[in-house]
Amino acid sequence: MASPRPLTGTLSMRFWGDLVAVLAELDLPTAPVFVGYSLGADLAVHYAAEFPDAVAELVLIDGANPLPEPFITEADLAEFRAMADDLATRQEAELAKGTAHQVLLTAQNILDLNLEIDVVRSAILDQYRRIDHPIRMIMSTSIAGDSTEGRAPRHNQLWRGGIERLVRERPHVLTHWLDTDHRLVFTHAPEIAEIIRSAHHPAGKPTC
Repeated sequence: MASPRPLTGTLSMRFWGDLVAVLAELDLPTAPVFVGYSLGADLAVHYAAEFPDAVAELVLIDGANPLPEPFITEADLAEFRAMADDLATRQEAELAKGTAHQVLLTAQNILDLNLEIDVVRSAILDQYRRIDHPIRMIMSTSIAGDSTEGRAPRHNQLWRGGIERLVRERPHVLTHWLDTDHRLVFTHAPEIAEIIRSAHHPAGKPTC
């Protein structure tokens, strides 16, 4: 295997290092289909670009979007900081219940990670250009919700624009749009599972 190229940003580099270490430890007998959601999709793209022989196919769910401009601007910081505070509070509540394998991030960690992802996605098209494997995208039509007010319309338009940019550059990428927001893995799990099952996979090919 080639030496992995670390992602930009301290937190995303830690997730990248964990992914590389876990898969090296698994030592899978055949290359798997990688399924990644949100940041997991971005990690899957970087892994496939860096270790092409270790991946058979990518299924990317609402992430790894080559956005044409930053998703989070100065005008969005207050909203994203509030979202990070809420998520950190909910994580602490889950940890108090004794939830196994819980990764606890502070509100600042969560905000910093979102800002890092913006930087990662600004250059992720270069990673797609290095991938020759089949790629299937499962994306939400309204990542920021269905409100017609505030910043939601901009974010939703930007999200679709990034995927349209990807498909123009890499026409072989198959895209499925689900009429929902970023919670699609929770609200539309059966539909997502069916899309993945319906994809052509050789018999016996594992899925990660």
